[in-house]
Amino acid sequence: MAKGAASVLKDQLRGGLLIAPNAAPFGSFEAIAGGHPIPDEGSERAGRRALAIAESMQADETLLVLLSGGASALMAVPAEGLTLEDKRRTTAQLLRAGADIHALNTVRKHLSAIKGGWLTERAGGRVRTYVISDVVGDDVSVIASGPTVVDESTFADARQILDRFGGADAFPSAVVDRLDRGVRGEVPETPKPKFPALVRSTVRVIGNRRHAMLGAGGRAGARGYHVILVEDAVVGEARTSATAHLRGMLARASTEPRPLSIISSGETTVHVKGSGRGGRNQEFALALVNPLADAGPSPVVAVSVGTDGVDGPTDAAGAIVDSTTLDRARAKGLDPHRFLNDNDAYAFFDALADLIRTGPTGTNVGDLQLLLLA
Repeated sequence: MAKGAASVLKDQLRGGLLIAPNAAPFGSFEAIAGGHPIPDEGSERAGRRALAIAESMQADETLLVLLSGGASALMAVPAEGLTLEDKRRTTAQLLRAGADIHALNTVRKHLSAIKGGWLTERAGGRVRTYVISDVVGDDVSVIASGPTVVDESTFADARQILDRFGGADAFPSAVVDRLDRGVRGEVPETPKPKFPALVRSTVRVIGNRRHAMLGAGGRAGARGYHVILVEDAVVGEARTSATAHLRGMLARASTEPRPLSIISSGETTVHVKGSGRGGRNQEFALALVNPLADAGPSPVVAVSVGTDGVDGPTDAAGAIVDSTTLDRARAKGLDPHRFLNDNDAYAFFDALADLIRTGPTGTNVGDLQLLLLA
């Protein structure tokens, strides 16, 4: 995104900041590497530098903000009274407890000095934002925790989310105290539509999960597949959504020509109770091992991958599972139920050489699922 903007704007750019997991400077862009999915010291340094750039603007200048998935963690500035460790522990707890991105980012916005519209509020000039969406529904106040747009959520919303995902004792006391003070009106709310700076801000979504489905569908069609694109997003707990999705798609496929490619997208969650490794796409695939073994005589292949090439805290983008996976697992003494109960999908698929490793792709529009039927 940054290179595309630089190629168009050329000498109109006074400077720029690139924030990414493996950021490298180019042209007039400085670079800071941040952490993901848990923010690190680089994330805080990047967030503070972004605020400094915004505050350095002249009234006749425009701040161009290019956002894609992961920015909530990559660019972090703790609100007054909080530390980076407070934010790290809060994020980790919400992720372990299975909070979806809407809940997670509602809390993040109320613990931040840059998210929830604060970046625009600190800018000295106009702000124009272009977004690649990794959020189902493309809500720009949720994508990257909305640093440049108004925020309709409240401290009360954020406090209720803590209660839903572990309760006050599961979170740092400073976080609970800040949200409680916010509920009482002792801490300023995130910027709302009345803020003058937000009037000078415009935002546009330029890429989302549908673009990924269209791209995959084009490639499948070129290989002779009949293609179905599923508009409804795949959401919810990964292991539950996987089996329900498979049942629905197999029923739909019964009257369709073959070979058939059914393509869907979305973003599931995982409530981590075990001690294994994996991500939501690997867990989605693992939940399909037994159902696919019983899917019928015709070969069926299922794939679930993160479009950013990173699934959870692993080096895999996702995994592939088919009608033979259960037999191959049994031959190696692998019990899929045991691995699923331990949230250890990575070890299961690694033993079968069925992990999908693409490396980081440089963009994120959520997750992509493919079902192939001969």
